[in-house]
Amino acid sequence: MDKSREKRTILSVLAHPDDESFGMGGTLAMYAENGTDVHLICATRGEAGEVDPEFLDGQPSIAHLRETELHCAVDKLGLKEVKLLSYRDSGMTGSPDNSNPEALINAPQDQVAKEIAEHIRQIKPQVILTFDPIGGYRHPDHIFVHQAATKAFYLAGDPAFKSSYPPFKPGKLYYHTIPRHFVRFNVRLLRLMGKDPSKYGKNKDIDLTQIAGQEFPVHVRINYKAVKDKKDAAAACHASQGGGGLPRGFIKWIIWLLRIKPEDQFMQAYPELEQIAVKRDLFS
Repeated sequence: MDKSREKRTILSVLAHPDDESFGMGGTLAMYAENGTDVHLICATRGEAGEVDPEFLDGQPSIAHLRETELHCAVDKLGLKEVKLLSYRDSGMTGSPDNSNPEALINAPQDQVAKEIAEHIRQIKPQVILTFDPIGGYRHPDHIFVHQAATKAFYLAGDPAFKSSYPPFKPGKLYYHTIPRHFVRFNVRLLRLMGKDPSKYGKNKDIDLTQIAGQEFPVHVRINYKAVKDKKDAAAACHASQGGGGLPRGFIKWIIWLLRIKPEDQFMQAYPELEQIAVKRDLFS
């Protein structure tokens, strides 16, 4: 087959409903609009997310509500398909949800990697997208998904891994990263306001100082200004998480930044690169 005419496919592997919209949603929408098949794997249904009672009226559970919001967002972004895994939201570090035996972080990581690898073989994406090594802001589910998706990337192409589909090795693996200069600015701002940046958020469970100190190279920047309205519409689907206005906690600062500069940035994990001129296309 002529590679220049081969169908382009992206698979994004994330942890919760709203990760796709509040995070790399602009990139997903842009490629979908340009004819790329964009698939999403979501590992949980976001059961541990904080939801105001008004949003639960008529809903059987938080999980059902958040899954409904996810499908709304997937439609707004123009994604081809979403696959939900059967794990439970683990909550932030130190929350009671961490100890639930069904929580994602308590699952055997090799088992989760094999599930993702099976989907990779079925979908055959050239590009895989997931969280960076610290899960953006050190959410335990994000870190777990980063590790499991990275294992799955290599496992999918390994002939020793037996599954329903033949081996398939994607061409590229990228990690979505948060602009560190922005995090460092918020650390300084909070200190000027007399607040502790190591205990940020409603539950004081986000340490911005650790996030600010962790640098990752940027190999690709995607400007999604042309589809910004689609990203905003997808975020609005997650009304229970503040998507109709500004989301809660740390995420609201990231959304605020991206509204000023609609750009996603990615570190290329495979093939490994020396720092080079920043690319503008995930497939280049």
